[in-house]
Amino acid sequence: MSLHEDHVREALKQVIDPELFVNIVDLGLIYVVDVLPKEGEEGRFNVNIEMTMTSPMCPAGPQLVAETKKFAGEIESVDEVEVKVVMDPPWTQDMMTDDARDQLGIF
Repeated sequence: MSLHEDHVREALKQVIDPELFVNIVDLGLIYVVDVLPKEGEEGRFNVNIEMTMTSPMCPAGPQLVAETKKFAGEIESVDEVEVKVVMDPPWTQDMMTDDARDQLGIF
């Protein structure tokens, strides 16, 4: 079995920002998803994720990181998940999908 970035991003759509009620993928908070095959273990993967927050002092930050690790780690072929929070580039509303904008009433 092979695992792709799209599979991980789909799983991460289960992580909902508790203040905005929109998933973190559509909000544009997920910057990087690296799926790394484990050496010598066919069909097993480690996942490295770089994500940001809507603001540096986001009160939901620890919860979003924990849920990101949880849902990525629940993918059957994933062994380890590393989540790194980055603030560069800073998040802006331009990073949101059209679906997120519609949900939030931003045009």
